[in-house]
Amino acid sequence: MAEEWRRETGGRRTSAARERFERIYHTLRDRICLLDYPPDTRLSEEALAEEFGISRTPLRRVLGLLEAQGLLKSVQGVGTIVTDVDLDELAQVYQLRMELAELLGKLSPVMPDEETLALFRAHHKRSLGLIDKPDPRTFARLNMDFLQALLLITGNEPLRDISERLYFQTTRIWLKLTAHMDIAEEVAVFSREIGDILAAVEIGDLEAAGYIRRSHISMSFTRLKKLTI
Repeated sequence: MAEEWRRETGGRRTSAARERFERIYHTLRDRICLLDYPPDTRLSEEALAEEFGISRTPLRRVLGLLEAQGLLKSVQGVGTIVTDVDLDELAQVYQLRMELAELLGKLSPVMPDEETLALFRAHHKRSLGLIDKPDPRTFARLNMDFLQALLLITGNEPLRDISERLYFQTTRIWLKLTAHMDIAEEVAVFSREIGDILAAVEIGDLEAAGYIRRSHISMSFTRLKKLTI
């Protein structure tokens, strides 16, 4: 995200403007990925500018970044539209995500401090609680939050930025297909993933954490393919 910000603003903005940019960006991205804005939704620049209390110029920078990341598209005569997940590109994105996952514990590894470990443990606890009361939206939110925790084990900023971008390109597909899947089983599988990664980071084996993540991305894509055939 930091690298995207520099490209978008040329590094000339104040910290307050940066915080505002990131806040609006994360808010809109989450709305898209949690399907608050379903595919083909038209976003009103006027309404969003009023909601966030800004002019259209900074808003358009945010929308431009989301468009560059494949979450929005500009349609002449229509406006800014939320994109759908491209199933043809899905396989290639998942393949790249698997390869990048291995690198998380290899490139500029950052040994987790107590605060980071507490974050992993909190996410594991949330996942265990979700097994008894599985909810698609809560599951999606936990998945998004866990990604942010996982990215803390690498200090390689380009790797973090690319991994985050690719994740958010694919995450919506799961919410779209919830009617066709066993949510309770998916939550249980994800809880095991968090538990296994937690065990690895607790002993400082960050490479193992990366390999575990890769394996689970691979298995999740295998399950996903069965739902989309």
